[in-house]
Amino acid sequence: MKPQLRFQLLFFLLFSVSPVLLQAQIPQVPLEMEFADLTLRIHPQAQREIQLDVDALYRNPTYFKLKADRVNLYLPIVERELRSQGVPDEIKYLVIQESGLVPDAISTSNAVGFWQFKQGTAEEVGLRVDPQVDERRSIVASTRGAATYLKKHNAALNNWMTAIVSYQMGLGGAKAYFGNQYAGQKVMVVDRNTHWYFKKFLAHRIAYQSSLPVFTATTARLSEVQIQGPTTFASLAKQFGVTEAHLVEFNKWAVNGRVPSGTFTLFYVKSSGLPEGPVANQTQTAVATQTVTIAVSPSYKPANSYPKISGNTTKASQRKQILVNNLEGVQAPATTTTSEFSDEIGMREKRFLRLNDLPETEKVDQGTYYYTEKKRPSAEADTHVVEAGESLWSISQKYGIRLASLKSKNRIRKDADLRPGMVLNLKEPRKRGEEIPMYQEPVPAPPTPASSSSQVATNPVQSQESSPPSATETSHTVRAGETLFSISKKYGLTVDELKQLNGIGSQNLITVGQKLRILIR
Repeated sequence: MKPQLRFQLLFFLLFSVSPVLLQAQIPQVPLEMEFADLTLRIHPQAQREIQLDVDALYRNPTYFKLKADRVNLYLPIVERELRSQGVPDEIKYLVIQESGLVPDAISTSNAVGFWQFKQGTAEEVGLRVDPQVDERRSIVASTRGAATYLKKHNAALNNWMTAIVSYQMGLGGAKAYFGNQYAGQKVMVVDRNTHWYFKKFLAHRIAYQSSLPVFTATTARLSEVQIQGPTTFASLAKQFGVTEAHLVEFNKWAVNGRVPSGTFTLFYVKSSGLPEGPVANQTQTAVATQTVTIAVSPSYKPANSYPKISGNTTKASQRKQILVNNLEGVQAPATTTTSEFSDEIGMREKRFLRLNDLPETEKVDQGTYYYTEKKRPSAEADTHVVEAGESLWSISQKYGIRLASLKSKNRIRKDADLRPGMVLNLKEPRKRGEEIPMYQEPVPAPPTPASSSSQVATNPVQSQESSPPSATETSHTVRAGETLFSISKKYGLTVDELKQLNGIGSQNLITVGQKLRILIR
């Protein structure tokens, strides 16, 4: 059979059976779920209503794949920015509902961008909107604006469900609609009377919280770098080894295709074979329009062995049973308040908050490790490479270093200044005026060309247009001290993906020696 005919047959078979495969994997709406600090109990009638919306999102496999690819590309950044602003990261699914993650989406009411801001509201939350720059089309800037907006509304409504609805009807409309009936409530029933916008939000969360491997097997990720204008995309494209059209596509915030005077965040997609940062093999590239510091030394490696857990891990939720980075610690068995958790472990709340660098309003997250003795001024590891979604606090907890020490060593004060790839010092303080280097993964060697006898399409266009690479399955045996979070990070999965693969319920319980299914993409 000719390669072209073989490819056409494969293409036909893939898309003729994909709706069946898709139907078999549509997630089902549960009768109870957690959202932010709320427990939602879903009435069967509302369950059926939400399920219809979930089914509708899956109805067109091609469209779902396109949106799922954007979800994988943008949501890590959305999650990071929400968390840095103190907004529950579960709210990230709202951006899918609002715009489908299309940067230049425009509604019938002239709302624009990822989070669908009108110009007046955008300016109120600090976004720049003018003939040169429209930050509504920047995933970072617009998410910070949305976080500011939602945080303000939640402070007035004291309920994240009503805050979500206020995103659609405004704060005044939400106050008039809900009154004070849900203020401060932690357990809520979702039924036929629950506002349609919130039920639509739950449908998007359920549909996209676990990206299906059959659709999202891709190595592409969104990269960010600070640039200095004025400059052009044509000039930047040469520096970053991508096309000018590529930069235009991922930087719609530059209204007329030019970068004006000032400092901006440039976005481009890094995929296998595409280096991150300037193409030149230099640790520092200085040009008229930007200065980028890249750390290519192999000594910079993400540390995956932290936190180090030892002791009686079967009683990790009790004091004096485990060590976290050789410091006394505990693991939270459930999500709760710091007051309730400190009572459970027999410690004064103020001391618990101080030892873990936590504000009084923070909650304790299930599966997270906390310290019951003072953290150290320096860590055992020398450096840490920042990953998407991390905060200064999460890094300080990972290594058992005091938050103030971490900030001081790196001359960095707020999460908004973190960027994926930054190499933070954990032992030695950074010199005054020294820039924080960026870690660059080694560029993989090009694949060996297939032999003439290989049954792979020889036409390069056909190879690019074929179906995404399939995932391979392996297993992982749970070891002492491991959590769903640490295991999922190890294999590049989300916690929800890992739970869905292994039928793990809402309690997130795993045991030492348990074998877990893992999909390698």
